[in-house]
Amino acid sequence: MKDALDRRQRIKSIIGGSAGNLVEWYDWYAYSAFTLYFAPAFFPSDHPTAQLLSAAAIFAVGFIMRPVGAWIMGIYADRKGRKAGLTFSVTLMCAGSLMIAVTPGYDQIGIFAPAILLTARLLQGLSVGGEYGASATYLSEMAGKQNRGFFSSFQYVTLISGQLIALCVLLLLQAIMPVHDLESWGWRIPFAAGGVLAIVVFYIRRGLSETSSFVAAKRDSTAKSSGWALFRHHPKQALTVVLLTAGGTLAFYAYSTYMQKFLVNTSGFSRESATAITAAALFVYMLLQPVAGALSDRIGRKPLMVGFGVLGVAFTFIIFRTLETTSSSFAAFLLVLGALVIVTGYTAINAVVKAELFPAHIRALGVALPYALANTIFGGTAEYVALWFKGQGMERGFYIYVTAMIGVSLIVYLRMPDTRKTSLITED
Repeated sequence: MKDALDRRQRIKSIIGGSAGNLVEWYDWYAYSAFTLYFAPAFFPSDHPTAQLLSAAAIFAVGFIMRPVGAWIMGIYADRKGRKAGLTFSVTLMCAGSLMIAVTPGYDQIGIFAPAILLTARLLQGLSVGGEYGASATYLSEMAGKQNRGFFSSFQYVTLISGQLIALCVLLLLQAIMPVHDLESWGWRIPFAAGGVLAIVVFYIRRGLSETSSFVAAKRDSTAKSSGWALFRHHPKQALTVVLLTAGGTLAFYAYSTYMQKFLVNTSGFSRESATAITAAALFVYMLLQPVAGALSDRIGRKPLMVGFGVLGVAFTFIIFRTLETTSSSFAAFLLVLGALVIVTGYTAINAVVKAELFPAHIRALGVALPYALANTIFGGTAEYVALWFKGQGMERGFYIYVTAMIGVSLIVYLRMPDTRKTSLITED
């Protein structure tokens, strides 16, 4: 009976942690999903690409705060508990979303409008920086040894779900609101809803169980989590996380968040069609994450990562090049889905791979900080770099850049051990 109760409690905790992660990422991705509509309100310009470039710059600046958030809240989650870190992160996300929802546009308050938008995005960057490490660690530790890849994959299931829900909200508003209303005030609705949902998640997370790995580390270890300790005692693992993340996160943002803009700006689809294509592909992609995670529990983590690296290097340029001249929505959907299937080899298992590299007393920081650094450099700048290449008349340079970074990560995948066999998560 006790084992059954423990199992039920474990599943309840995983569901609770995942639900909170979903809302966090919905709030984060609502910015990207609605950029095409709110950019004119904050950045006055007669050139649509210039407006998108300004909004993408603030999107990238939000990523600058992710390492800061990862450092602060990674240490906090290692010292105070995974549950405490999760609760703190959602509080910051709530504040950022509500600020965006109520901030007047440039026509009303001038330069203060983009300044407040920037401040809100910085708060959200702090939140997401801590959220990734805390949630990846929590789900990896809460899952049992035999199903760790499967359960930890829900970290990306909920991440994608958040992005998908943001796109579905956009589709709904596009269907029921005139374009003028959506551009003038309708884009505020998803941010207000996200702020309210974050308040609900705050109370859910306060009721979560703490992981046995943290409890054991708190009881048995005198070592303290800190940035100095991470890079002094675990430099190889930290560098491994940076390099294995670089190609994966760049590919993910190129294939998902930037893809919506690419389909409009380059392929020539309407905003509504681009949103529908992206949402449909992301839905299938979301369903693939647990399948790939479960597969990693059987054959190991390394084969999936190597598969992503090889296929990403081989097909990224071809997929983007073909999409340039694709006019069929179904063909575009298949191409986008193909790209997302490729990156599944990274996204489904990256959380557990990173968690398995570090001992419990520094695990949340070890997962969060190197990942956030790589995300800031490569993921957060993906849209800006892509738009810069386009603005310079060298759009295909971005395809080559993504391919090259996947190649760098592939070298790491080939050289690193399979963490399923060498995992430092000892509790089952």
